[in-house]
Amino acid sequence: RALVAPSLFEGCNCFRQRLVLSTLSGKRVKIRNIRSKDDNPGLRDFEASFIRLLDKVTNGTRIEINQTGTVLFYQPGLLYGGSVEHECNVQRSIGYYLEALLMLAPFMKTPLRAVLKGVTNDPTDPSVDLLKVTAIPLMKKFGIDGDGLEIKVLKRGMAPAGGGEVLFTCPVRRSMKPVHLTEPGKIKRIRGTAFSVRVSPQMANRIVDSARSILNKFIPDIYIYTDHMKGPCFDPTDSNLYFSSLFQGGCVDSTNQSLSLLYMTLGQQDVSKTLLGPLSPYTVEFLRHIRDFFQIMFKIEQQKPGEDEQKGGEKVLMTCVGAGYSNINKTIK
Repeated sequence: RALVAPSLFEGCNCFRQRLVLSTLSGKRVKIRNIRSKDDNPGLRDFEASFIRLLDKVTNGTRIEINQTGTVLFYQPGLLYGGSVEHECNVQRSIGYYLEALLMLAPFMKTPLRAVLKGVTNDPTDPSVDLLKVTAIPLMKKFGIDGDGLEIKVLKRGMAPAGGGEVLFTCPVRRSMKPVHLTEPGKIKRIRGTAFSVRVSPQMANRIVDSARSILNKFIPDIYIYTDHMKGPCFDPTDSNLYFSSLFQGGCVDSTNQSLSLLYMTLGQQDVSKTLLGPLSPYTVEFLRHIRDFFQIMFKIEQQKPGEDEQKGGEKVLMTCVGAGYSNINKTIK
């Protein structure tokens, strides 16, 4: 039987997207010219760490990297899951690795229990706390629920030393159910957490006061917890970012746009619809890769803001028919 030639990609952009979609589709990929013209060519340590994580949660994966690290060949194995412990490279936060596991975990053979160690919060990647309060509710909309679905911060770690520890558990599912997420609803209450590390606990109280000074102008029902050495950072800048996210609107925040689109793609052969805010450049590339790996294309309709949200950002209604993806790895009982 002749092997199909691997899909060919250039450069280091969208590195995780390509490997995650390759793993789910079972299609081999070859990535060339990875920083080939850089003074320090090839894969970075955090990318090598990501490849090792994929190797741990799969069975039979074949990985080949040339001597300079500028060419990667990846032949995915079967998603196995089980209990995994991984030391994440401190160049990127745990969120960098966790985002990929959120996409893969429901389609494994056995429920995943992953302990990720490293940096829990940094300015580059989504924090673990953000994924906990946004990605988990989104997964439940697609039928991934139960006591086994959880993201838990066991220890907090900051750059450059790391030392944080996060537990992620997820049940497996045979298939995704179609969704219609078209009504964002209104903001009724705001909850948050302020944390302080290696400083006086009073710093967290000052952060809460500065955040509330902005948030109280718009809504009275606000409660921000303070936690020394625990919880996500919250300051006036975060308050403004929060309002920026609300302005963009949609039923899914920009961080989880690609996760929702992936679940729609892998859903049953039925129509799914999701209302999103402006598509991020990362999401646009993700849509192109979905077309390459699964031959699924989305209908994108620009939505006019309703009467209650005249000042909100432009929104798009994403519609697709699922690929009817079935989890062949799941054990039949």
